[in-house]
Amino acid sequence: MSKKVLILSGSPRKEGNSDILCNEFMRGAIEAGNVVEKIRVAEKKIGYCRACYACKENGVCVIKDDMAEVLQKMIDADVLVLASPVYFYSIDAQLKALIDRTVARWLEVKDKEFYYIITAADEEIASAQTTLDCFRGYADCVEGAKEMGIVYGMGNYEMGEVKDKKAMIEAYEMGKKV
Repeated sequence: MSKKVLILSGSPRKEGNSDILCNEFMRGAIEAGNVVEKIRVAEKKIGYCRACYACKENGVCVIKDDMAEVLQKMIDADVLVLASPVYFYSIDAQLKALIDRTVARWLEVKDKEFYYIITAADEEIASAQTTLDCFRGYADCVEGAKEMGIVYGMGNYEMGEVKDKKAMIEAYEMGKKV
């Protein structure tokens, strides 16, 4: 059965290491017969949550930017892929802003399969733990969330360094299993 897959590439660099792994995941998921869309978060205009909670009234955020469109796609998806490089042991600011802005309709983001893609210059997976915890923290707030897989692209600093490494195959294979 075909699923709607939404990949949220938090990489600030187009064709950065986590973005490349998103492309491989997407290739595998498409080959498996799924409908896949990748959003490069850095290319969207998404402001920071102001904690004004005006959205409590009607689920509409007072900030008029690209988030309403992205949030609707998150609600409509069966599968969410969250991808980020490790920045000081956490996710990057672009993806964090997006996650925070889901507050306007967060109860509508439910019953999702979650996949995570994490890249880092450090070779030790322990250095990605806080980033993974951030992803899992968001999923913990999603009713019916199921963690399905993680790809670690560790030991990759230079742009494109992840190419032809084990993580490329893992991302592709994980995408095929959607």
